[in-house]
Amino acid sequence: MTVLIDGRAALRPELGGVERWARELCDRLPALRPERYAVARPPAALAHRAGHAWEQAALPFRARRAALLLGLANLAPVAFPRNVVVIHDAAVLREPAWYSAAYARWHGALLPRLARGARRVITVSAFSARELRELLGVEATVVAGGVDARFTPDADPGPARAALGLDRPYVLTVASRIARKNLAALDVAAGRLAAHGIDLVAAGGERPQFRDAGAPGPRSLGPVPDAHLPGLYAGASAFVLPSLYEGFGLPCVEAMACGTPVVAARAAALPETCGDAALYADPRDADGLADAIERAMDDDALRAAGPRRAAAFTWDRTARGVDAVIDDLLTLP
Repeated sequence: MTVLIDGRAALRPELGGVERWARELCDRLPALRPERYAVARPPAALAHRAGHAWEQAALPFRARRAALLLGLANLAPVAFPRNVVVIHDAAVLREPAWYSAAYARWHGALLPRLARGARRVITVSAFSARELRELLGVEATVVAGGVDARFTPDADPGPARAALGLDRPYVLTVASRIARKNLAALDVAAGRLAAHGIDLVAAGGERPQFRDAGAPGPRSLGPVPDAHLPGLYAGASAFVLPSLYEGFGLPCVEAMACGTPVVAARAAALPETCGDAALYADPRDADGLADAIERAMDDDALRAAGPRRAAAFTWDRTARGVDAVIDDLLTLP
């Protein structure tokens, strides 16, 4: 073993973009080069806040003989001298009011030290690289996230519909109920769709470390099991992500892979990620979002463009990109 991977985020039951990255790379990097990579995982009870002590104290001891320690989820032991850290975005630095005071203080203090002390910083989009350069003065290597083969237009929506009580046509968003996801901006769309017998639903739970959106927004499905997600996307009439800030926007790529027309906020990394395979709207314009959703549902060209765009993003490609960064570091004199 040359590189030890911090697997703490892979244990979390939530499945946001950061957790998906951690799960996929904890599996794929050791499969790609078993002689190079091993994964360190704490007990499951330490996946969240209680695990900070494990990450800062126990993990460096585990990694003492490793050439590098790879952190996939914005965190790493700050005193360890050989970190490679994936920082997905700089939202906590850009808008600390979106987070609880304790979370903003902790990450606001830790993130600059980690980024500036790391052997290499990896991030997920050119947008996030610009943010890290502007806010922290560090250069980051861009390696985009991916989507796996389960996400396809042929995914069966039946089990998800039955499990989640989706008896009517629906428009989907996949987002936690946190302020930066901006779900309250979908209230106008929800009203218009309801008048036509269409539900607007949100898959995702709440995260106590983030401030909530402060308004009802779409009907909540709560956390959805990973096995239901491909069918849930594929069965939707359209997908919408009205976020004010995204470092990448993985749910948009998953929706596109399933052939579902995508409406994205014209903000942060979303135009970079979605390219010409989505319709865009100002995330602060509730009527504009509603108009875009109505157009997207009848847009067959958009439905066809999604899988072509999503094909550029695979987790195997992500793993190879991260491994190339590691290769470069290991061959330095």
